[in-house]
Amino acid sequence: MIISKTPLRISLAGGGTDLPSYYKIKSGLVLSAAINKHIYISVNNNWKPFFQLKYFKNENRKKIKDIDHPAFRECLRALCPPSSYCEISCISDVPAGTGLGSSGSFLVGLINALSHFYSFNYSKKTLAELSTNMEMNTLKQPSGKQDQYIATYGGIKIIKINKQGKTDVQKLNLDNNFINYMENNILLYFTGYSRNSNIILKEQEIKTAQSNKNIISNLDFIKSLALESIDALKRKSLIDYGLLVKEHWSYKIKRSKNISNSIINEMINSGLKNGAIGGKLVGAGGGGFLMFVCSDKNKLKQKMAKENLKELEFKFDFKGSRILESS
Repeated sequence: MIISKTPLRISLAGGGTDLPSYYKIKSGLVLSAAINKHIYISVNNNWKPFFQLKYFKNENRKKIKDIDHPAFRECLRALCPPSSYCEISCISDVPAGTGLGSSGSFLVGLINALSHFYSFNYSKKTLAELSTNMEMNTLKQPSGKQDQYIATYGGIKIIKINKQGKTDVQKLNLDNNFINYMENNILLYFTGYSRNSNIILKEQEIKTAQSNKNIISNLDFIKSLALESIDALKRKSLIDYGLLVKEHWSYKIKRSKNISNSIINEMINSGLKNGAIGGKLVGAGGGGFLMFVCSDKNKLKQKMAKENLKELEFKFDFKGSRILESS
């Protein structure tokens, strides 16, 4: 049996510039962090002549082409040798559709597990690229490159993408004391509902591909904020970073009416009045988790508790996707 463990992520800055519709004309820059909430994929031999797949439903299929789940189907089509059958199970610490990059993490974990099960030897770079290609080109999802790369490498990373799509991953060198400070003063709260990010990302892809000046200008500014965010964290100024998060959110919501709504806006405004310096939705928007950068975390915790919002406590994950079992 092979079991992979792959982290989810929070996007710290630059989200949206990692989509090909933007980076192919301007290049992309994202600051992203893996967290210790994970997706687990197990792959085992199935001695009966069919594929047994267990996720939110169960599938038993004799032929790969008949598998309903697109990612399972296409990953098995790419990696499974002829006349080989397996059993695959998936478990996640956090539900899908909550803005923590679950689809990218799922693909990284699945390809990592299958590649070890079938004795392929992929480097981290190859694993990230295969997962990105699977999501973007095979599954035709409106995806960027951030999620697959941070899920593969882990840590707090600067992800640069040139116009040809070449991706460079750089470590953001921070000392342990400041990392602990970030973990203690960046808080995540569940809004109470999930969403499908494809609608928002597809809208951005279409507008950018049509050379929509407002969208491109907006993403240019988001990228400039990412550079400032990197500088702020290198200077160990979480206050400056929090102010940049606040500014980032004010520009992000201009990209689509689907990114936020009156309820989410009220949640963020409430946080800003009660101990938060900056706040935003993690991921494409529309629901999922709120991220607050705090000056007074206890005040924020008290307010969010009164609002019945559930906190997701986390620490950063510096290992990336890895194999737990190999037998």
